[in-house]
Amino acid sequence: MAGFRVPGPLVGDLRVVPHPAVMLILEFGAKSPTVDDGAGRRLGGSFVAGPGFGSGGGVRAWGEHVECVQVRLSPVVARAVLGACSADLGSGVVTLDDLWGGEAARVRERLSAAPTWRERFELVDALLVRRCRTRPPVEPEVAWAWKRIVASGGLVRVEHLAAELGWSRKRLWSRFRSGIGVPPKRAARLVRFDRAVHRLVGGEGAASVAADGGYFDQPHLHRDVMAFTGATPVTVVGEPFLTVDDRAWPV
Repeated sequence: MAGFRVPGPLVGDLRVVPHPAVMLILEFGAKSPTVDDGAGRRLGGSFVAGPGFGSGGGVRAWGEHVECVQVRLSPVVARAVLGACSADLGSGVVTLDDLWGGEAARVRERLSAAPTWRERFELVDALLVRRCRTRPPVEPEVAWAWKRIVASGGLVRVEHLAAELGWSRKRLWSRFRSGIGVPPKRAARLVRFDRAVHRLVGGEGAASVAADGGYFDQPHLHRDVMAFTGATPVTVVGEPFLTVDDRAWPV
């Protein structure tokens, strides 16, 4: 998790870059941030977004006097923590009020009253642990398949996963999508994109990133970055949602 404070207005609106995690935003500032989901809906306050939220580059966020804790949840535990199946989120977004009802308001009040970031993190950590203990996780086979995809950088083939599990591809597709929120091939592509775009932000050349990252060639990488972000690789390396990652989410 990471804490963010924007004491004044955001400079312009921020493009939300897709990430292979469920994004939980717990806001408690003087004013609520606003998210345009790219489909004509605008949501304020705390919210939850599924893996790959922001694909296409149309999702934007803005606000002023924003304070929030952002949590990146593995899709493997998201259902247990949120009380909703990841498939219900897909790659979209729902407000925390819709998911948690009155508990969302109580969490906001407690975060606002906490005097330090450390206490806020401890509060959120305890909340997530408590909620996770009261609900079942995803199937162990699905959790294993997700971890294999992440460990491979998105390069493992879906048919190999199915063969190792002793499942048909159809069964893996159905169970994986139900538990994780996206099909396994889409998950692998998202993980591969995430690894590639962070290497670009780190200063590596597009040719070497494409060659090592499982892309056919540099134009293939270019198309994938455009499909996920709506921006070229040259432009996307300056996106705030990516450039802050090395500080907010240190490896």
